[in-house]
Amino acid sequence: MNHRTTKHRVLATGALALTAALALAGCGGDSDSGSGDAEKKPELKVSGAYIPEPTMDDMAAGFFKLTNKGGADKLTSATSDIAGSVTLHSTKGGAMKEEKSFDVPANGELDFASGGNHLMLEKLERKPKQGEKIAMTLHFQKSDPITVEVPVKEATYSPEQHKSH
Repeated sequence: MNHRTTKHRVLATGALALTAALALAGCGGDSDSGSGDAEKKPELKVSGAYIPEPTMDDMAAGFFKLTNKGGADKLTSATSDIAGSVTLHSTKGGAMKEEKSFDVPANGELDFASGGNHLMLEKLERKPKQGEKIAMTLHFQKSDPITVEVPVKEATYSPEQHKSH
């Protein structure tokens, strides 16, 4: 009986060691360096932001590119001094859907472009005019908020037609 008990203990100890090794192997993430991108601090930068001059008096759309050179984060909301509310939207298959948040991938980009993801500035206090700059603040799960001065462009503006890099 003593032999069987010892054998079971050896098997149980081996199983625990294997489980612990597998669990630790999973902690490294998908990174080759083993440092884990999810654990790095996000490094966010907003570029190409614009609002097409709205055709309606009470709402406008906002677009921008968010580049992240660090760990993953999540865009949780946006605010603007001229809008009663700002909502996050995705567009899939031509259907617009309000979203609660958007993942900002580690070492990646989140693109808010015409026909895709976008912000809706709703309940506008006033209709923004072409040439103005509107303050908009992006809020994140981990990072500090980022406030950008967003230029109001002509209603038909498309960044592809105006590449000035």
